Amino acid sequence: MHKRLIQLLIITFTVMLLSGCLYPESEKTKNQIPHEEQLETVQVAVEQYKEENNGLVPIKTKPNDTPIFEKYLIDFDLLREANILAETPGNAFENGGHYQYALLDPETDPEIKLIDLRMTEDLRRVNVQLDIYRSGQLYPPFGERIGKDLYTVDSDELGLEESATVGSPYSEKELPILMNSDGDLFVDYRPELYEALEEYDHSFEPGDDLRFLLADHTPFLPTYSLPYTIEDGEPVFMEE
Repeated sequence: MHKRLIQLLIITFTVMLLSGCLYPESEKTKNQIPHEEQLETVQVAVEQYKEENNGLVPIKTKPNDTPIFEKYLIDFDLLREANILAETPGNAFENGGHYQYALLDPETDPEIKLIDLRMTEDLRRVNVQLDIYRSGQLYPPFGERIGKDLYTVDSDELGLEESATVGSPYSEKELPILMNSDGDLFVDYRPELYEALEEYDHSFEPGDDLRFLLADHTPFLPTYSLPYTIEDGEPVFMEE
């Protein structure tokens, strides 16, 4: 009886071990989905850190000209060193996941938000092709002109098999990649902004930055974007 019990324990342990080995940490579901529980855990940790450090928040130092939606990244090392957070969330970039945790307004309302790094990878792939193209061409592969110094990307000219898009963190939509005259790439969030204007109550007026409609009402930040405003009830690019 004792021998059978030991054999059963060995089999159980082996199954558990194989389950962990067959599914690497970076591929586990918990590393890819932005669970509300993970967001809440980091939110509580940030608030505790702020209370214990005279209003300072645990963020990484970034240059002042960093775009607002990519500027205030959570420094999980600070939270662990302060014994406030036992471990980094499984879906965080630092732990092999798809997301960077960030703050939008660290001084007055340090609410935890997410940056979807799969968009970063989509943009990087297009940018690699763009660099190759520009090594032999004077001008970027401009497509349709859709605004002041703003164009779609001519995917055929660039040698892409499909249209230049990125997967949206807000839905299953594919969002177009846009390009300015310098060849800088941006994500066009207008498809999501159209829906957000219908879904959420708001008081945005012409001249207001409409991107905050997405940032305020969802866990995700509209990174790699240009400013939008509202005109006649629709999202439009904000002219400088």
